[in-house]
Amino acid sequence: MPVSEPADGHRYTASGLGRALAVIDLLAERSPEMVGVSTVARDLSLPKAVAHRILKELTANQFVTFDEETRRYRLGPGALAAGLAALRAIDVQATTNRHMRRLVEITGETATLSMRQGWVRVYTDQVLSPHEIRMSVTLGSRHSLVAGSSSKAILAALPDAEVSEYLSTHELVSMTSATITSVEQLWEDLRAVRGQGYAVSRGERQAGAASVAAAIRLASGEVYGSLSLCGPQDRFSSRLLAEYGDLVADAARQVSAELGYQSAPEPAEAAPPAKRRSPRRQVARASADQPDSSSAEVVVSQK
Repeated sequence: MPVSEPADGHRYTASGLGRALAVIDLLAERSPEMVGVSTVARDLSLPKAVAHRILKELTANQFVTFDEETRRYRLGPGALAAGLAALRAIDVQATTNRHMRRLVEITGETATLSMRQGWVRVYTDQVLSPHEIRMSVTLGSRHSLVAGSSSKAILAALPDAEVSEYLSTHELVSMTSATITSVEQLWEDLRAVRGQGYAVSRGERQAGAASVAAAIRLASGEVYGSLSLCGPQDRFSSRLLAEYGDLVADAARQVSAELGYQSAPEPAEAAPPAKRRSPRRQVARASADQPDSSSAEVVVSQK
């Protein structure tokens, strides 16, 4: 089957179905902007009559809606129904697990998945390192959004307003001597996370542990959680932290894309830290950062 590839990168077969899918794809990319027949024909290198016929057929099936006043088109309720059905069929954990297994194969370290739940995160999956001495986490355990790379990756992916809200209502509790307890230092660290695409922890949550993590987003742009690689700190040199960070960031981008997330704009520079409110509310240790149990072969139990 011959394949067309216009200058803008759209690829489609010369069949009617292929052309229709290319039109739907173009309308999705331009949404919420409405698009005219001439634009569709030009961007997809289609004859105008062909573009018009495809749009009419899609409109008849409610996949596309037509505005009589502007003479332009946009995606309709049929496309919405199909999109929602596709989202319901997506299994975040299964999608992420494939990438976690590949990360473990490449690095030999444990990979974890955390899901954000309000102002805490929860471990929901892990693929263990093959090493006899390795890290593991307790699935279902809850942790604050401050200490450790999995937490900082989520926090850095949130808008500045949400970060400021979190910091104004939660105490920066020291978990180890390496935990960041200064608001100003934390903002500086979040800027670095946004710039390099991943967060780093050297014993911030658990002494002797190191990790790197990157945020995962859903199709809506909402932060789902974070993907992490973790292990004993003596196996994570500065060079490997950077190497593993890039691997995790790339895997998180692929997972987000598979979940429907599309090219988010570059994150804005973090705002200067606001003054601390006094008094500040301390996070209850019973609801987050509770101790985890571990097996005999595990040297550390959580990031």
